[in-house]
This record gives sequence, structure tokens and C-alpha cells, in this order.
Amino acid sequence: MSTRSLGNMGEESAALYLQKNGYTILGRNVYVGHYEIDIIACNDTHLVFAEVKTRRARPGENSRYGRPADAVNTQKQICLVNAVRQYRRTSRDEYASLIPNIDVIEVYADPTAENYHVLEIRHFKNAVSGMRGVGYP
Repeated sequence: MSTRSLGNMGEESAALYLQKNGYTILGRNVYVGHYEIDIIACNDTHLVFAEVKTRRARPGENSRYGRPADAVNTQKQICLVNAVRQYRRTSRDEYASLIPNIDVIEVYADPTAENYHVLEIRHFKNAVSGMRGVGYP
């Protein structure tokens, strides 16, 4: 399975996970300028901009790439905050009353399975700070 296929399957798994946990998916792979937001979702109180990172490894296992969330470094966080700012400037205000979060979702796929098989999903809510000045309370 290619890296791109693995990433696509991870995003699909993350979207299903969010739906099962009461979120409505508003968009996937949303491009805002030259930034991409993997998943935009909401529930009754939060508007979530989710960055999904997938690895073929068992949870807790040392992979050569480290934990999936480790890939959301400072530069990636800046890009995510800029994407949310641009999204807010160009989107409708129907979600203005919701609390914005930039979440990171780790998806672990079984490295021994021939086909894609999710072992675990970890959801880090409000993992990226810097939401001030994005037009939210």
C-alpha cells in the first residue's frame, strides 16, 4: 500500500471515528489558498479542524517516523492556524458561535496486515493553540 493510499485510508477512518462520536463532517481535504485542512467537522459546541496522521505501526511501538502527532511540528501548526484564519475570512458565519479547535487525530494501521486494518485511533482535542484573532470569541 502506497503512502498516499495509507493516508487516504487514515483520513477515512478518522472521519468515521468523528461521526461515531457525534460530529458532522463539513468537509474533507479542504483547500484554503495553498493550505489544506484534512477534515472540518462540528458538534453542538465545537468547530473542529482536524489534522490526520497515519502510521503503519502498533501503538506505542517505535517506528522510524515516531508518533504520528510528532509530525505536526511548529511549521505545520503555523500552516494550520493560517488555514483556519483564511477559512474564517471566506466562510459563512453559521458556525461563529462554535468554539474552534485544531485537533490532531492519530491513526495506527496494522503493519503486518496485507490490507489496511485500523488498530487504534487517538484524538487529541485542541492540540494546536493560536486560535486568537481568528474571528471567534
